[in-house]
Amino acid sequence: MTKEPIHIIGGGMAGSEAAWQAANLGVPVILHEMRGVKGTHAHKTDHLAELVCSNSFRSDDHETNAVGVLHEEMRRLNGIIISTAADHQVPAGSALAVDRDGFSAAVTAKLEAHPNITIVREEIDGIPPEDWSSVIIATGPLTSEALANAIGGVTGEEDLAFFDAIAPIVQVDSVNMDIAWRQSRYDKPGPHGDTAAYINCPMDEDQYNAFIDALLAGEKTEFKDWEKDTPYFEGCLPIEVMAERGRETLRYGPMKPIGLTNAHKPDVKAHAVVQLRQDNALGTLWNMVGFQTKLKYGAQTDIFRMIPGLENAVFSRLGGIHRNTFINSPKLIDNQLRLKKMPRLRFAGQVTGVEGYVESAAMGLLAGRFAAYERLGMDMTPPPETTALGALLGHITGGHLEAGGTFQPMNVNFGLFPAPETVPNKDENGKRLRGKEKGRAKKREMAKRALVDIDNWADQFMATS
Repeated sequence: MTKEPIHIIGGGMAGSEAAWQAANLGVPVILHEMRGVKGTHAHKTDHLAELVCSNSFRSDDHETNAVGVLHEEMRRLNGIIISTAADHQVPAGSALAVDRDGFSAAVTAKLEAHPNITIVREEIDGIPPEDWSSVIIATGPLTSEALANAIGGVTGEEDLAFFDAIAPIVQVDSVNMDIAWRQSRYDKPGPHGDTAAYINCPMDEDQYNAFIDALLAGEKTEFKDWEKDTPYFEGCLPIEVMAERGRETLRYGPMKPIGLTNAHKPDVKAHAVVQLRQDNALGTLWNMVGFQTKLKYGAQTDIFRMIPGLENAVFSRLGGIHRNTFINSPKLIDNQLRLKKMPRLRFAGQVTGVEGYVESAAMGLLAGRFAAYERLGMDMTPPPETTALGALLGHITGGHLEAGGTFQPMNVNFGLFPAPETVPNKDENGKRLRGKEKGRAKKREMAKRALVDIDNWADQFMATS
């Protein structure tokens, strides 16, 4: 008997992951992607799972970092996004960063080759027809206006949106390495032992103040009328917005100088530091870490060349900014990511109010599995809240509800996890843990528990499938 397909709208991180998960459970999938027929102002290719902003999936540390725990859970659940990222990794200290073109091309090839997946290049501009009995809407931050309006009509909610900014990319051979130097913060080694995964550009106090003045005075792109009242996501603020909050804000944010020693002048402490991170496998392109911006292109070139080491920088891409749309998930969807008013529709990815590539793919992973098990006539309980997947799902489907509170996008973090039952008071040598060491011990306990619980959860469904 032929199973009815699951229709997935959107071939970004979440849609690609959802398609892969459902197809691997033996359920046919039709993946609808409008790029190839209609583009967006942020995407550059027609590849599935194209990376638009950063090329980093953030920390890969699964012992003391919640993002790393989420990485590891997705590896254990055969996630296409995280496994393909490993195949196209570039040096980035302890972070998992990828060659963006190689990564998205590989994801596309895998999905195109899967016998249970059919890819259709078309725009879905309204609520899907009723005979599509199982649909995952994974249209991401750049949901088309027509579909966003249709979703708003069904939910009865006003659109919620925030701005997500794109950082510039520099050609590495245009960086003046007589001024800049290679070093990871605190010389922390990455997964391949690299302790020099970043290029650092130092500023003294006068240079920093001149840079801030130029940043504040620089000409910005004007918001469109429909964008003017849209709030920024606090985790991805444009640098000029941070500068407006105080002259020292950037020095305590993306330009903090701590943990770095100037190889050219080891006795001189930098007042501020701009970091570049490798962006492609060849190592020819590097992005400016944390330098999302809405400055006009001409202003960007002039202002960023004020940074010591970048005075002759050649930019392969300048910064930009676009609107991201998300729904009020705690009110609108259940813990299986189904729209309460229309349960045949599920949502996945950034449109649910998670923030970040990994978090988006994680919700796609769950949506794909929920939909597939439902199609197979089986019940699938959500992962425990002690796991990274369960903690994130719990937050967007109810954990954020507060009297008078406003739902905002969220990255995965240990603050979403329940506290561990016990935390060691002493290290392996019997020394009492204090301060930061005690905090790290708590994180290790939560991480260890999460991986045990995700394995038990996965084994439960393998036994019944």
